[in-house]
Amino acid sequence: MPRLTGWRYAGLIGGLIGAIGLAIYPIIIDPMLNVEKYKRIQEQTRAHIKQEDIQPGNMKVWTDPFDRKKSQNS
Repeated sequence: MPRLTGWRYAGLIGGLIGAIGLAIYPIIIDPMLNVEKYKRIQEQTRAHIKQEDIQPGNMKVWTDPFDRKKSQNS
């Protein structure tokens, strides 16, 4: 196999980077740019699911452990 030099080497590297970019776009970049679209899809798919019913082992539904109670002075 001949060695790739010059524009052919640059084309190979550019093609590899482009292919990786095309594979990553719908997985990582699009959800970050269109948050509302994915929130809407998630609401529709979870509309009839009660999380308490499907929680394994009678565990409590997840809550934020760092959520601070609002003090009455504020």
